[in-house]
Amino acid sequence: QVQLVESGGGSVQAGGSLTLSCAVSGYRYSRYCIGWFRRTPESEREGVAAIGADDSTFVVNSVKGRFSVSRDVGKNTVYLQMNNLQPEDTGMYFCALSSQVNSILNMPSSVLFDAWGPGTPVTVSS
Repeated sequence: QVQLVESGGGSVQAGGSLTLSCAVSGYRYSRYCIGWFRRTPESEREGVAAIGADDSTFVVNSVKGRFSVSRDVGKNTVYLQMNNLQPEDTGMYFCALSSQVNSILNMPSSVLFDAWGPGTPVTVSS
């Protein structure tokens, strides 16, 4: 059974940084697509970034230049590096795995993701 667990959330002041981790277990392949999503007061579910099974990446415009996504194959972990955080980045962050997406050209729809983690909270104060 595939399991995803996020970690690294917390509270920071505006301009600060956090690195979120998504640990994956129980998936038969070593490379897979991971998407990062967030739930904010303004949005029930918003895609933030994704990394494809081929290591292609995509970051949405609202966080471009501040967020990046990467993978450590040996650790079965995907990271979301978040720099220059702003109050509007406050929310619950989720990672999700897609067995359907290989290459990333844009942010995949959440309906393409099969397994989700429980989320980790991020709070950015001004």
